[in-house]
Amino acid sequence: MIWDIERSSGKGTFTDHCGDVMSVSINPTDPNVFVSGSCDTTAKVWDIREGKCVQTFVGHQSDINSVQFLASGNSFVTGSDDAYCRLFDLRCYCEINNFTDESILCGITSVATSNSGRLLFAGYDDFNCFVWDVTKEKNVAQIYSLYGHENRVSCLGMNITGQAFCTGSWDCLLKIWA
Repeated sequence: MIWDIERSSGKGTFTDHCGDVMSVSINPTDPNVFVSGSCDTTAKVWDIREGKCVQTFVGHQSDINSVQFLASGNSFVTGSDDAYCRLFDLRCYCEINNFTDESILCGITSVATSNSGRLLFAGYDDFNCFVWDVTKEKNVAQIYSLYGHENRVSCLGMNITGQAFCTGSWDCLLKIWA
């Protein structure tokens, strides 16, 4: 739903998903466009001006818990309970790459990207955060592992300069990685 904050009223609703919406991300280059990830296993791109879904992206086998646009606004990443992160491109309307490892047996709770878009950060139910290089092939893309939480990593954030990264966890801690 879009809200008019000054009037405390709704301006429009977006209802194409068949399951709970878990995450949204506003396009950084066009605030009229946003992406949502849902328990219906789809990511949908919406245009506020049209008041409807303009693209639907598929590929996940389970709930999508997190979505994040890259800074260019041309692509976005998703993280799912199926242990996959996927990189989708709006221009070609398809998946460009996906990131997983056979040793990862749990879901992804949150995703974030570096300011350049090259690095993909994914927080997992197994208390870890893995960093993927989106320019690499699938089997060599995992480049860092951030360990140290004692419960699931529930949120991620990159600071505005791109020089520090924060993980939040159900262990009640925020950790800053620089």
